Amino acid sequence: MAMTIHCDVVSAEEKIYSGLVEILVATGTEGELGIQLGHAPLLTELKPGAVRIVKQGGTEEILYVSGGYLEVQPNLVTLMADTAIRAKDVDEAAAQEAQREAEKALANKTGEFEYSRAAAELAEAAAQLRTLQKLRRNVR
Repeated sequence: MAMTIHCDVVSAEEKIYSGLVEILVATGTEGELGIQLGHAPLLTELKPGAVRIVKQGGTEEILYVSGGYLEVQPNLVTLMADTAIRAKDVDEAAAQEAQREAEKALANKTGEFEYSRAAAELAEAAAQLRTLQKLRRNVR
């Protein structure tokens, strides 16, 4: 049996997961991280995208996070997300529509504020769609 560490995944709205994990994989500001028991203490900002959790016993769960922070302590991993959704609950049609709208807004370039907001919305929609693709690859 693999070594495990306790992990809490919380968003502003709710606790998404709390339990033992063999590994948690997320994308921080410096790249993709794999956290297992014995990892050095760490605090990093998270980029929008998929978070893969391999629970005790080997079952896997994929989440989408819109950003937040990941903290690693000797016996605890805490992922504090702005928004966290189980990948299976992501609305693909809404994400595709948001991506189209953001691309349209970026093409208009009406002002710096609107451009920045549209770019952020585009990045979030694209991250949601990548998360769904990752979920589909793992289901097969």
